[in-house]
Amino acid sequence: MMRLARRPARRAGASTATVVRGRARRSLALLALPGLCALLLAGCGNTLQNKPVPHNILEEMVTAGFPVYWLGDHFRTLSITEATRDPSGAFTVQYGNCLQGGQGTCTPPLRVVTSPDNGFVPGGETPSRDAAVRGVHVQVAEAGRTIAIPTGGVIVDIVAKDTVLARAAAETIVAINRPDSPGRTLPARQPDTGFGSKPLPPQLPATARPLG
Repeated sequence: MMRLARRPARRAGASTATVVRGRARRSLALLALPGLCALLLAGCGNTLQNKPVPHNILEEMVTAGFPVYWLGDHFRTLSITEATRDPSGAFTVQYGNCLQGGQGTCTPPLRVVTSPDNGFVPGGETPSRDAAVRGVHVQVAEAGRTIAIPTGGVIVDIVAKDTVLARAAAETIVAINRPDSPGRTLPARQPDTGFGSKPLPPQLPATARPLG
């Protein structure tokens, strides 16, 4: 479903002003990192369950070229326990201790997954129904425990232990790297951004560097 997000390459002839604006946005995002680390209960260095929230993942969430959704450092009684980026480029933010399994096989009470590939809404053969959440059409599956939300150029998947928690999370998610507030109307789904047709970084030829 999800593929690795690439940072946009600078196009030939791009204006100096465009480059400067891009660098300025990145600098502002990086300045926000210390505050975000505090919100994550010092997650950049401390273990919340059995893994820390790595500083580089937090930085990538803040500087990603697409909105990355989460529920803050905690949601209801659930604290954030892990934040990761998989090889496809999707970000997963996990809340609460494992209900089943453990490190590497954990099934938490709540997960919020943001995929930069909006070419399709996941589901496969799993029975689902259409619904509306915060002004956008969504797909609800697993008896309401899973909600797939196409918004803007991303797909946000909410996977929860029960229907009530899933719906509450859907009504509350915000983008960590965009001006946003809980309950606000979500951006309408954009047409296919073509992300799925782009080669993944491992598929790109390595660039030779001069010696010395």
